[in-house]
Amino acid sequence: MLGRRAALVPALAILLGFALGALVVAMTGRSPADMFAALLQGLSGVNLAARSFNPRYPGEFLVQAMPIMLTGLSVGFAFRTGLFNIGAEGQLMVGSLAAVAVGLWVPAPTVVHVALVLLAAMAAGGLWGAIPGWLKARFNVHEVVVSIMLNYVALHLNNWAVVDLFHSVDHVKTPILPATALLRSPALSALTNGSRLNWGFVPVVLSLLLYWFVIERTTFGFGLRAVGFNRECARYAGMKVNRSIVASMFVSGAFAGLAGAVITVGIFGFGRAIPAAEGYGFDGIAVALVGGNTAVGVFLSGLLFGLLKAAQPLMQSQGIPKEIASIIQASIVLFVAMKLGIEYLVGRLRAGDAPAAPEEAGT
Repeated sequence: MLGRRAALVPALAILLGFALGALVVAMTGRSPADMFAALLQGLSGVNLAARSFNPRYPGEFLVQAMPIMLTGLSVGFAFRTGLFNIGAEGQLMVGSLAAVAVGLWVPAPTVVHVALVLLAAMAAGGLWGAIPGWLKARFNVHEVVVSIMLNYVALHLNNWAVVDLFHSVDHVKTPILPATALLRSPALSALTNGSRLNWGFVPVVLSLLLYWFVIERTTFGFGLRAVGFNRECARYAGMKVNRSIVASMFVSGAFAGLAGAVITVGIFGFGRAIPAAEGYGFDGIAVALVGGNTAVGVFLSGLLFGLLKAAQPLMQSQGIPKEIASIIQASIVLFVAMKLGIEYLVGRLRAGDAPAAPEEAGT
């Protein structure tokens, strides 16, 4: 019963978000049915108008969903332990750099090489996340301020490393990584009609399981959550509060660093210089909020937001502005943030009463 109640607000928020998106589409003079047809095609590959099926679309949809699931886990882990990791974007970039460095400079057999790349990315992202954690524990500097600043440091560090450290010829990308370091799969690509689907879903699934196990089934996770609920009570109970804060931010950063590796060695196969943050970390905040910071919730909301991203070009092909997907995403987050109001309205409706006017409610 508690699980059903916890899922009620996100479910209503999603419905309201899509309803608002459909309303905006109608206001532009387009048919909301075309928007939903584009979403269906992105999800299943079925084109209702042409009565055709193309498995490339669901393959690309999963590719879009994988990294934001990991950044959702990153933000969600920090939330569950009383912290706000807004630096997943920078941790992702540092993880990508570590993946490129190990991919280019550490020769190894195929399976071992991929494992080293992923572990290096997690370690780099974790250490980058531990910086605001240590400053929070040692000097009580708010982690939001530090992690935002570190996002910009990571961006410029990434671009410097791509050009000068990895000797990019075109100042845009590094040399191609060896095949032994890549998550690419010709079989999965062929199965999905040439999509970029790769073995990155394996570390994503393992990360979801690890997140659930650590948070829900270990004394380590219980200790981190206890510190998040009430730091002073946890300290009084003998828990090492400062160590828990640093550990929490390290684990949170490790998930984001893994996302950087999945993007780099799964999708592109090389490191990239980027002009600005690509938004994976900020999408992770939305995914964590909508998913209620649980493993199952992050998985489902990651699929939802991945679908909205994948459906954008399909919407454009129907004459629907791609920004509609962003409006839906923002609306869902807004309605989730209105949790107390939605719960109040649902409770009154279940009781069979109309919502009271503000004057009546205050008496």
